[in-house]
Amino acid sequence: MKELIAIMTESGLPFAYDHFAEGESPDPPFICFLLPGSDNFAADGKVYYKINEVHLELYTDTKDLSVEQKLEDLLDEHGIFYEKSETWIDSENLYEVLYQFEQEGLNHA
Repeated sequence: MKELIAIMTESGLPFAYDHFAEGESPDPPFICFLLPGSDNFAADGKVYYKINEVHLELYTDTKDLSVEQKLEDLLDEHGIFYEKSETWIDSENLYEVLYQFEQEGLNHA
């Protein structure tokens, strides 16, 4: 979890787990992240090796390639292989760029 927090801190963007409290959302760009699942490795009927799915969601009000590149550079520097997708959230007037990856040993806090 420390590495994930370090990446987001290095980005210089505001971030929160899952969402910001109502009325406290910063102006875009900002990041929300969550750990929606796991792909643990089992041995002898027990979790032998923890692997958690990570969703890192970048929100912007306009398509901002420089912010995306900065975040991708940080992920690359930390040796994180990710899949990327993008969607427009009409109700929020925001772009969401989703980075999905797995990370070892994360525990839900």
